[in-house]
Amino acid sequence: MIVDDYARWTRIAQLNLLVPRALSIGLVMCSIVAQIGCLGPVTSREYKASDVPTEFLLGSEDQIEVNVWKNPDLSRITLIRPDGYVSMPIIGDVQAAGLTAEALAAQITERLKGYIQNPSVSVNVKELNSYSVFVLGEVTKPGKYQLKSYVTVLQAISMAGGFTNYASKNKLQVVRVIESPGHKRQEIHIPLRYDDLVSGRGEPGNIVLASGDTVVVP
Repeated sequence: MIVDDYARWTRIAQLNLLVPRALSIGLVMCSIVAQIGCLGPVTSREYKASDVPTEFLLGSEDQIEVNVWKNPDLSRITLIRPDGYVSMPIIGDVQAAGLTAEALAAQITERLKGYIQNPSVSVNVKELNSYSVFVLGEVTKPGKYQLKSYVTVLQAISMAGGFTNYASKNKLQVVRVIESPGHKRQEIHIPLRYDDLVSGRGEPGNIVLASGDTVVVP
C-alpha cells in the first residue's frame, strides 16, 4: 500500500513538472510561428477574399487616352510600354504601370505644372490588355485567360471548366511573382485547399488573383 501511494505521488510530481515545461515550449513555438508569419514575403491581408480592388491598376500593353484640357498637342492615345512607362510631350516618360487611371492623371498634372498654367488632365482606359491569369494541370480547359475584371481562384477554376476526375483538389497552389527588395523578382507559392475555399474556412481563403498569377491543380 505504501509502495502504491509512493508511486502515485511520484507520477503526480512528474506531471506537475512537465506541464509548465510544455506550456513554456508551446509559448516559444507560438512566438516563432508569429515571427515567421511577420517576416514572410507576403502578408495575410493580401490574400483576403474581401480585399477586392475596386479599380484596375494599369499595366503593360494597356491602351490609354490622355486628355490635357485645351492642349490637343499634349493629348494622345498611347500604349503603356513593357517597362511600364508612357511617353508624353514636354515631360518625357511617366510611370503608368501599377497606378490607377486617376493616379496617373494626377502625376501627369503635377509634372505639367512646370510648363503650363493650371493643367487639367484626365486618363481613360481605351483597351485593357494587361490582366491575365493561367490555370494549369488537372482542369478541363487549361491555359491563359485574358480578362476584363478581377477573378478569384474559384472563378478561375470555373472558367477552366472545373476539375478533371484525377485532380487533387486539396493540393492547389497559386504561383505568384513579386518584386522583392532590390527590384529582384521572386516566385512564391500559395497553398490552398478546395474544401476550405468552398466552406469559407482557413487562410488565405478564396483570394483575388493578381495579373500573371498561375493556378496549379495537381
